[in-house]
Amino acid sequence: MQTFTLFLSSNIIWIAGGAALLAIAFAVLKYFLIMKENAGDEKMQAISKQVQEGAATFLNSEYRWLAVFVVVVAAAIGFSKVDGLGIKTAIAFASGATASALAGYFGMHTATRAAVRTTQAARKGLADALAISFSSGAVMGMSVVGLALLGLSIFFFLYTDGGAAINPTTIGQIIGFSFGASSIALFSRVGGGIFTKAADIGADLVGKVEAGIPEDDPRNPATIADNVGDNVGDVAGMGADLFESYVGSIVAAMTLAVFTFGGDVNMKSAVVLPLAVAGFGIFASIIGTFFVKAKNEKGLHAALNRGLIIASVLAIGATWWLTNKVFTLPASIEGMNLFYTIVAGIVAGVAIGKITEYYTSTDTRPVKNIAKQSETGAATNIIHGLATGMESVAAPVLIICLGIFVANHFAGVYGVALAAVGMLSTLGISLGIDAYGPVADNAGGLAEMAKLPKEVRERTDALDAVGNTTAAIGKGFAIGSAALTALALFAAFSQGASLDGTPLILDINTPKVIIGLLIGGILPFVFSSLTMRAVGNAAFEMVKEVRRQFREIPGIMEGTTPPDAARCVKISTDGALKQMILPGLIAIAAPILIGLWSVQVLGGMLAGALVVGVMLAIFMANAGGAWDNAKKYIENGNFGGKGSDAHKAAVVGDTVGDPFKDTSGPALNILIKLMTVVSLVFLPWFLS
Repeated sequence: MQTFTLFLSSNIIWIAGGAALLAIAFAVLKYFLIMKENAGDEKMQAISKQVQEGAATFLNSEYRWLAVFVVVVAAAIGFSKVDGLGIKTAIAFASGATASALAGYFGMHTATRAAVRTTQAARKGLADALAISFSSGAVMGMSVVGLALLGLSIFFFLYTDGGAAINPTTIGQIIGFSFGASSIALFSRVGGGIFTKAADIGADLVGKVEAGIPEDDPRNPATIADNVGDNVGDVAGMGADLFESYVGSIVAAMTLAVFTFGGDVNMKSAVVLPLAVAGFGIFASIIGTFFVKAKNEKGLHAALNRGLIIASVLAIGATWWLTNKVFTLPASIEGMNLFYTIVAGIVAGVAIGKITEYYTSTDTRPVKNIAKQSETGAATNIIHGLATGMESVAAPVLIICLGIFVANHFAGVYGVALAAVGMLSTLGISLGIDAYGPVADNAGGLAEMAKLPKEVRERTDALDAVGNTTAAIGKGFAIGSAALTALALFAAFSQGASLDGTPLILDINTPKVIIGLLIGGILPFVFSSLTMRAVGNAAFEMVKEVRRQFREIPGIMEGTTPPDAARCVKISTDGALKQMILPGLIAIAAPILIGLWSVQVLGGMLAGALVVGVMLAIFMANAGGAWDNAKKYIENGNFGGKGSDAHKAAVVGDTVGDPFKDTSGPALNILIKLMTVVSLVFLPWFLS
């Protein structure tokens, strides 16, 4: 046994890389198994092809824009003469961006093809439909963790000479990989969010409220764009979001290990431990996927929870083994202390997910209360939705504070970074549980558009209902991990900003720090304003187009003439690509401009953005999720059901919440991390 553990500790980079390759192989296998399933009749396949082509067109257009951005930034980094930047950092940056984009594209490509097969499987039963939709989610999850960990393992091996040259410079070059991932994540999240919500709002306001037709009705020209949006926003966008969280947490922990344990003979163990935790988390996640099975609607939620719980327990066991039996750690820390910090991160992630579920599930008091308030109109619905979102901030933030306290108590700021790694260690399955939701949603839309038997839509709706809850939990999980990751990156920034060996100290009594705090505090609001307005502008054009088609194209309402769905896809695409640029540039330009002025002001700005951004993100994500499920609670037959005045009021509330939960809220957690990563990457430039 001792020989085996010695082998592990000596070859952990190869083991982490092997786990990453296993995740990629597992994703590819799942993809081919999905493609072997029955894709339904010609009508179903024709509808599905429209969604596939629309999603591919959008991502291809988006990635062309992003390719230009990546080349320009990589050139700026590569030709820099400042120590800590240069060609190696530029290569890592471009590779991080490419890996994130590749994971998002493969996940989206799979999801658009799995939806029609899920619909066909729902004709036979719920268990078959769950198997396909969850397999699609697993493809996304495993692609993200596989490509992320593989990239980090390769660059660590190359840039540190297999671990023989670990120092702030070599680790700083690897941070470029995180910068690339963060850049793609922000643009993907914002662009995909604008696309999906513009289509969703147009489809809901004109279709449900004005025309009185069902959701996903084939007569609605915005329906195809809405289904496309689910894939580019909630699959590719969410995947890119968590890709950069995963990478950022690992890089932050590695960086802090160098600063904290520099000079210790066992420093390398602390540096590679995050890679080991992530690698064994992949093994745990793959095992967990085999336990996600359900025979009926009542077992759906339990099946998904069972897979995640088993993966988490296995990850915790592996963590104990790694920290207490495998690695010889620096003298200043103990294995059990590191174990406690990682467990604190895992527990905090699960707790935040459960709190999010409470505030957004159709079965709980907050959502039912919003639904009841809809009986008196849209105004009271919105008032109570806002109040619910505000209330929902308290508990997750307190959980984050508790997690930070525990991690810091046992292992300092390095422990905080490890807690973030622990929280994301089972991302392979937790993202799979999240990403299955849009597939189930699209499957229901296909059933409606193809006019399949009623029981098929009922089965896909059962999957979708659970998917809405898991999506809300996923957003809460993403925000919680963002807070810990951003704090860890901020700690790395403070250590790196030292000129005399003492970490950067931010004195709140100094004007520069106060100025930075205030600037950082306003950035999440400015960013949210831009993204909300972008959705509003694109939705405005979408509503006008849907109304025009209903008014000017004869035979649409009778079902004798097909609507012009391609026109609606183009409106969402154009709106998203034009209006995603400014919010993204702010996230990159703000820390650079402030950093060139003063590192003290920059530190204050990062701290202000972290505090305000986390709280605003939780508020927006949970308020939006609560509004969405309040509408669905009414659609299930409560307070008058579909078509009632309460339902119309709830649709308005849901429309307000759409950009809250799917555009601005989720993008905020990327904003706070991206600004910190940019500050860390360009820190040598600021100090010079």
